[in-house]
Amino acid sequence: MSSHTSPAPHASDTPHVIDPLGGCPHALNARLRARGAVAEVVLPGGVPGAVVLGHDALKEFLAHPDVAKDARHFPSLHDGTIPPDWPLRVFANAQGMHTADDADHRRLRSLVGKAFTARQVERLRPRVEELTAELLDDLGRAAAEAPDGVADLYAHFALPLPMNVICELLGVDPEHRGRLHHLTNTVIIATDVTPAEKMAALQELVALIGTIAAVRRETPGEDLTSALIAAREDDGDRLSEAELIGTMRLMLVAGHETTLNLVTNAVRALCAHRDQLALVLDGKATWSDVVDETLRWDGPVSWFPFRYPTRDLTLDGTVIPKGTPVLAGYTAAGRDEAFHGPDADRFDITRPTAARSLSFGHGAHYCMGAPLARLEATVALERLFTRFPDLHLAVPEGELPYQRSFISNNVQSLPVRLVEP
Repeated sequence: MSSHTSPAPHASDTPHVIDPLGGCPHALNARLRARGAVAEVVLPGGVPGAVVLGHDALKEFLAHPDVAKDARHFPSLHDGTIPPDWPLRVFANAQGMHTADDADHRRLRSLVGKAFTARQVERLRPRVEELTAELLDDLGRAAAEAPDGVADLYAHFALPLPMNVICELLGVDPEHRGRLHHLTNTVIIATDVTPAEKMAALQELVALIGTIAAVRRETPGEDLTSALIAAREDDGDRLSEAELIGTMRLMLVAGHETTLNLVTNAVRALCAHRDQLALVLDGKATWSDVVDETLRWDGPVSWFPFRYPTRDLTLDGTVIPKGTPVLAGYTAAGRDEAFHGPDADRFDITRPTAARSLSFGHGAHYCMGAPLARLEATVALERLFTRFPDLHLAVPEGELPYQRSFISNNVQSLPVRLVEP
């Protein structure tokens, strides 16, 4: 338990103690947002922190010049206050563009950014379409072979599509992909595992990524990993081994977990709002509209760690003390009535402000994989509902098992029937 405490944002409020089991975030977001745009929280392990919940406050915070990503600005991590086995150290101690600032961040981002330009991403469209068709065949077979006609859309479609795309982009051989998903999920997504479990998974993940990098070093290809290795070897100061591993880890996680969540949440939303599905099937709205509104209404990332104020920072009248680990409350900002209007809780693909959600971030750390995620999600949803327009959930929405995470926003499985019984 930390002996260090931070001033409460509002004297009358007690800090919210984060539940490592996570669950659907929206009711909690509404309760906390009613207090203000910023809330004091207690992170797992008794570590004090904060979460930014309001749209305008989060947008300001994400681009604020006095907010850093480098954990050297998090003194409690280094002074003995927080124990070495704190599970969330995996976020603070990672090396890569997501924990770098200023020149270091620009250097690392420039090495990867060339693979994610709009032009480069569009070149991936035929492969995304091919994989989508193969996986829809697999989903159809699974449903046909099941006695009750139920198939898990999560396992047969929403997960393997982005996982295969990002692994092909990175040059990861197929035999590693299932294990990579399990390990990245344990290390990054699950927030209810023990410190020992998280550390063991992290060590295995680092070793596996190192093995993948070694193969690409021996037999370079046209993949992103080979390009990163070449950049490192051209100039040893450009990319350290730790940065190479950290960048690959980031690409693997961000490249499949967020798109998996986006596709799954969009399918759930459309099944629950058949009127909205009818709009797009009738050509009165687009699949891009569906993606935009899903990003706002039920985004793939709930509360993401960490950023650190480099001085005492006032946001929406609340002071966040210097060095506080702050979570970005993306799902909370997506339903902020102050920005999105009094019907912010309603799923509406015709909403004009949907594209202004912050689900891909804002400022210098805006997600460079956003064009790829949008491409994968729009292709996946269009092909899925064109082929199976009667697709519906096989269990009530309330019975779906949520991921055990306060970081990722998704369910663990999505049983569906492809045709009406």
